[in-house]
Amino acid sequence: MDKWWQQSTFYEIYMPSFKDGNGDGMGDFKGITSKLDYLQDLGIDGLWLTPFYPSPKVDNGYDISDYYSIGPEYGTLADFELFIQEAHKRELKVIADLVLNHTSTEHPWFQESKSSKNHSKRDWYIWRDQPNNWESFFGGSAWEYDQATEQYYYHAFAKEQVDLNWSNPEVKAAMFDVMKFWLEKGVDGFRLDVINFLKVNGQFINNPYDDEKQEQIHLYDKDQEGILPMIEEIAAFVHQFPNKFLVGEVGSEDLTILKKYSGLDKLDVVFNFNIGSMAEFETKQLYQQLVATEQAYDDAQIPTLFFSSHDMSRHLSRFGGDTDHAKLVAAFMLTAKGVPFIYYGDEIGMQDWVTDDISKMKDVQGMIAYQLALEAGKSQAEALVMANEKSRDKSRTPMQWNSQANVGFSDGTSTWITIPEAGCNVTVENQQDDSGSMLTFYKELLQLRKRYSCLRQGEYEFLRYDEGVIYFARNDSTERIVVVLNFSDQPKTIEDCFTSDVKMLLSTKRKPVECDDYRTIFAHEALILKEVTNR
Repeated sequence: MDKWWQQSTFYEIYMPSFKDGNGDGMGDFKGITSKLDYLQDLGIDGLWLTPFYPSPKVDNGYDISDYYSIGPEYGTLADFELFIQEAHKRELKVIADLVLNHTSTEHPWFQESKSSKNHSKRDWYIWRDQPNNWESFFGGSAWEYDQATEQYYYHAFAKEQVDLNWSNPEVKAAMFDVMKFWLEKGVDGFRLDVINFLKVNGQFINNPYDDEKQEQIHLYDKDQEGILPMIEEIAAFVHQFPNKFLVGEVGSEDLTILKKYSGLDKLDVVFNFNIGSMAEFETKQLYQQLVATEQAYDDAQIPTLFFSSHDMSRHLSRFGGDTDHAKLVAAFMLTAKGVPFIYYGDEIGMQDWVTDDISKMKDVQGMIAYQLALEAGKSQAEALVMANEKSRDKSRTPMQWNSQANVGFSDGTSTWITIPEAGCNVTVENQQDDSGSMLTFYKELLQLRKRYSCLRQGEYEFLRYDEGVIYFARNDSTERIVVVLNFSDQPKTIEDCFTSDVKMLLSTKRKPVECDDYRTIFAHEALILKEVTNR
C-alpha cells in the first residue's frame, strides 16, 4: 500500500519570509496559520518548514543554538502547537527542517566543549592540534583556531556552524532525543540538512585540488564510511513513530551517490539535485536525467521533483524569466513520476532579487564570497557581482501577498523597495481571480494531480524526447494519461500515443475541450490528455 507522502505534493516555506503575523517584519507561526486556508485551496498536501529554532542566524537559522524551543521571532511553542493543530485539521502534513550535522557556536554544548580540553563535552565536536587542507563549502579554511585551548575546531560551513562528532555515542543519543521531542509535538517527519556530511573520515586525509577548475575536490569530507549505517539507525528510530516521512538533502548531483541514501531501511527520499539544480535549462539534459534516475532507482526508491528552493535561484529567473516556460516546468514537476516540492512564491511567478549594495546582503555565503573576492584583488563592483552569484538572498524575499509587500530581504528591520517602486504586479491578490494567471495554473495542475491517481502513483508506460519535446504516458489500473511538454519555440508533431479517443484535461495554449488533433503541439505548450475508453 502506498504511503501518504508518495501521494503528496509539498510546499516549502522559508520561515522569515512567508507571512508576518504580528507586524514586526518577520514571518512567523501566526502568519503561516493565517494562510493555511490559502495553502489548502492551492491544493498542496504537505508543508516543509525551514528552521524555526533559536539561532544567531549567521546562516538564516541553520545554525541552531537551542533544539528544544521556538525562535522568539517566530512566536512561542504554543503558537507552533496551534499551527500544527490547524494544519492537521485541514489534512496538511508538516515536516520540519532539522540540522543534525552541526550546531551554532553559541549552543551550550559547544560553549562547554570549548571551555576546556578536559571537559566531558570536548569530544562532542571535532578538535585537532593542526588543521589539514579542508576548505569550508562557503569558502576559506574549514578549521577555526581557538586561542584559549590552542586547538582548531572543524566547520564544514560557516565558522559559526561547528560540526558535531557523530562518532561519539553521546552525540547520537542527544540528537535522537531532539527528534523524539518534535515527533511527539506532532511533526510528520523531517527534512535532514546536509545529511551526507554527518561523519568525516577519521584519518583527516587532505583533499585533492582541481587545477583546471581552481577549486578543491571534496573527497574526504563528505559521503564518508559510517554515514549510511547511521542513516539506517536514524530511519529506524523515526519510523518507530507511525506514518513519518524522512527526506534528505544530500549535497551532490551525482546520481550514483544520491541513490545510496534512500530506499528500504534508509531515507524515504532524497532531493534529486541531478534533476532540480540545473544552472541553465536544457530540455535534452532534463530528459536524460529523468531517464537515468528511472533506470538507477529500484522499486523501493522514488525521485523528488523540484526546481527552486531557499538555496538556489528561482527557476523562473534561472531559466530566463519567461512565464510560458515556467508553466511548462510546473507541469513537468506536477505530472512526472516523483514527489514534488513547490517553493513558496513560485506559484505566483516570483523572481530573483539582486542587491546593488553589499550592506543589504544577509546571506553568509554571499558575504564570504564578497570578502574572498576583495582579498583576491577584485574591485568592490566585481566583488559584488561575485557575491550576488553566490548569495541565496535572491530567492528568500517576502511572499508577495499584495502590493504593499516588500521586495527586499526580510530581516525584521529592513524595508528597501516596495512592489510599486519595482514595477512588479506579481501578487496573490492580483492573481487570485485571474483565469490566466500562474496561480490559477498551479491550482489547475494540483487539482488534476488529486483527481487522477495515475499522476500520483502511475508508472511510465513510455518516456520520450524529440527535438525539444518531452512526453510520457503514465498509467495505473484505472486510467492512462499522456503529458506533452513542448519546450521549443516551434510547433511540433508527436507520435500517435493512443489507441482510442482522448480528452484534453489541460493546456497552456487552448481550452480544455474534446481534442481531435492532439499530435500537433504548439510552441511552449503543455498538454495533458486522458484516454477515453467509454464515450
